[in-house]
Amino acid sequence: MYFVNSMSDLFQSGISKGFIDDVMEVIENTPQHTYQILTKRSENMRSYFSNRCVPDNAWLGVSVEDKKYGKPRIKDLAAIQSKTRFLSVEPLLEDLGKLQLRNIHWVIVGGESGSKARPMKESWATAVRDQCIEQDVNFFFKQWGAWGADGRRRSKAANGRKLQGQIWDMLPA
Repeated sequence: MYFVNSMSDLFQSGISKGFIDDVMEVIENTPQHTYQILTKRSENMRSYFSNRCVPDNAWLGVSVEDKKYGKPRIKDLAAIQSKTRFLSVEPLLEDLGKLQLRNIHWVIVGGESGSKARPMKESWATAVRDQCIEQDVNFFFKQWGAWGADGRRRSKAANGRKLQGQIWDMLPA
């Protein structure tokens, strides 16, 4: 699986449609690979794909870190005709409330890492997990980040990947 991360976000301002066309052609011509394309610029991605097909091996995703900026991106993503759409709910910075996951195939949840990391509450992560289960969406718990479920700061490796004692590794088919 190949990942075009948000640092090289294809849909940021200043990236030409011609360049994105070239990237999509490469993706389409390498069907043996799966590409995850993640953006915070959901409206640009929606506009780009409004009159273009998404290659089947391109998984489209948006970052959903909070209610104010992240949740509105879900609607844009869900409107794109794509074989696989996903949410990167990391870092999860607050309780997201009710999520509409129609046309979403996968949700990844994780805490924040780094020296300025903010804690993620277990209840926020379990609320997303429970909604994924209710709406039949694959759920993947990536990591706790710098803060563990117990509210203690330590290395993300030490905090692990278990949510309520279980590893969640669901993937889209």
